[in-house]
Amino acid sequence: MKSEYQYHEDYIRNSRGVDLFTCRWIPSASPKALVFLCHGYGMECSDSMRECGIRLASAGYAVFGMDFEGHGRSMGSRCYIKKFSNIVNDCYNYYTSICAQEEYMEKGRFLYGESMGGAVTLLLHKKDPSFWNGAILVAPMCKISEKVKPHPVVINLLTRVEEMIPKWKIVPTKDVIDAAFKDLAKREEVRNNKLIYQDKPRLKTALEMLRTSMNLEDTLHEITMPFFVLHGEADIVTDPEISKALYEKASSRDKTLKLYPGMWHALTSGEPDYNVDLVFADIISWLDHRTADPASLTVTPIRANTTASVERVIIDGISNGQRRPRRAYFNLLCGLNGGRLVPRSAM
Repeated sequence: MKSEYQYHEDYIRNSRGVDLFTCRWIPSASPKALVFLCHGYGMECSDSMRECGIRLASAGYAVFGMDFEGHGRSMGSRCYIKKFSNIVNDCYNYYTSICAQEEYMEKGRFLYGESMGGAVTLLLHKKDPSFWNGAILVAPMCKISEKVKPHPVVINLLTRVEEMIPKWKIVPTKDVIDAAFKDLAKREEVRNNKLIYQDKPRLKTALEMLRTSMNLEDTLHEITMPFFVLHGEADIVTDPEISKALYEKASSRDKTLKLYPGMWHALTSGEPDYNVDLVFADIISWLDHRTADPASLTVTPIRANTTASVERVIIDGISNGQRRPRRAYFNLLCGLNGGRLVPRSAM
């Protein structure tokens, strides 16, 4: 039975003074658990992950999203990642502040990451291993494919100049949208979404993603939370072998891997509807199985200093909860692939 839900938007200000867009889908009844979205590189939550928010909220889950700094409707240089840890800390501060709200303090907490958002999800877990009750990882960025691993000399050369030209869009990439979205109509919708970055990756952004992937690759054994990792077997943006490596190396006792024959990278937004239905049915079934008995979920108490860096704001006369007019961002992408520097797992 589908649940009714309400959709809300807000802005918050992070610890660096940057205004970040947030959104949430809240079921009318008390939610089964909380789900926190982490989107992919160049993507955003309110449009690109709307289907995810609606489906999970209709299944009884409260869903919360945030556009990373420089992504979507959030402020900052478009798709410029100065420090990957900034994204992780912003998500941690905001999402734990939601968990600290009285109506949600006893609810289970699940992370949901797609592609680069999968790396954010795993790092959120590593930042506070006992806090989250589990994660859903869709084609996650957590290891560099051997097929595109850059030579150490190349990395060293680019690292030497990254502080001089950090925002230069010099990293070569192929058209990821064509490679990620199978359904032609959905592919065109993505191309027409001006909130999605479709330019070349910036140098420092690419290096930060590379370093993050390399670090995760070396520490996959430190993953202990329950997780469900999904990957399309025909994915040429991120290598399915990456998800297999996560499944094999993670120390989690409760871990599930599912590979979808013939499916591409964008499992939840770029496949024909019947495939999307199948994927979401699996995701919701996994969540339902782990929330069927609320008493079995161990919810870690909120620490006193959790919400110190989160501030709700009013921007351009638009108050909290109201929709802010979209800015016409120039040629705002979806991912990276095909370059010498950026791994297949770097969407």
